[in-house]
Amino acid sequence: MNAPFTQEFLTLQEIYQAAKRNLPPGPWAYLIGGAETETTVLRNRRALDEIAFRPRVLRDVSRIDSTASFLGRKARLPVMLAPIGGLESIVEGGAATAARGAAQFGVPQMLSSVCQPGLEQTAGAAQTTRVFQLYVRGDDAWVDDFIRRARDNGFCAFCFTVDVAAYSRRERDLLGRFVKPWRARAIEGAAFQAGLNWSHVKRFKDKYPDLPLIIKGVATAEDAELCVEHGVEVVYVSNHGGRQLDHGLGSAAVLPEVVKAVKGKAEVWVDGGFMRGTDVVKAIALGAKTVGIGRLACLGLAAGGVDGLVKALELLEDEIRICLGLLGVTSYSELKARHLAQAIGVRQPDTFSAFPLPPVE
Repeated sequence: MNAPFTQEFLTLQEIYQAAKRNLPPGPWAYLIGGAETETTVLRNRRALDEIAFRPRVLRDVSRIDSTASFLGRKARLPVMLAPIGGLESIVEGGAATAARGAAQFGVPQMLSSVCQPGLEQTAGAAQTTRVFQLYVRGDDAWVDDFIRRARDNGFCAFCFTVDVAAYSRRERDLLGRFVKPWRARAIEGAAFQAGLNWSHVKRFKDKYPDLPLIIKGVATAEDAELCVEHGVEVVYVSNHGGRQLDHGLGSAAVLPEVVKAVKGKAEVWVDGGFMRGTDVVKAIALGAKTVGIGRLACLGLAAGGVDGLVKALELLEDEIRICLGLLGVTSYSELKARHLAQAIGVRQPDTFSAFPLPPVE
């Protein structure tokens, strides 16, 4: 779905509008929706909107470096394509198309184990930095097979998602009778996911000490401390985009306590409502190393396939560079918590309230 008009996208707002036009009602509702009342979805956005900037002026910002490091590898931005279970419903080619866009622009991709066309085909689609995310649907031998396959196909780290012990009620999907094609893959063997515990983390680190482990779905300082105690390399703050536990805190609100608990002994990543360059800068200032973008990546893919994703990332990069310069910094290392302040949000949040302007008639 490489639209010929992708070069006409001058704003992320236009990419959002094109994606909304292109997607059928079922996939669009899936992209918007969350669990039950969708309170966590709204709090993700509200938490970001209630952070304001404290800019410094008269600093030499004629040269700005917006590149980043991702597990020791260079990335064009401190951004990663977050794992999405149903990319094939958003764009033809699913995860393989996303991989090509990530490679073309220069950011990493985290592949969901329930996303098509699967591990090997996605790895073969493009040469990019990639991480594999697993929903546990089998015993230790089953997990080990995925680890072997991931390593054989060039995935540089492995991730357990841990906020899915029970599958949530996604009421937009239910009301619209949208049957997600990947749903069966997501629930088959779900008892293994429900039984996942810290002993499995210990087993992984004991058996694969040289393979970085990411724990995705951390939402408290207590669990962040346990991650560090178990030798986890990356603590990934996430509430599944508001799709799992309803009435949770927004990710940006949780981030400071997790960063404090980790004490620099592991990297901290975050996702949940991050749509604009200013959102990414806020996360880095709060102590995150990498920001996962899920719905934003989907908007780019839905708007124009590979080209749409690359354009969305280019616009995000432009917003980040502008934000850094206007804050008076030239790199992420100069960002501090003192560049931020709490403020009152100015609009009612929703999934895509980061794109508030109406279409041009």
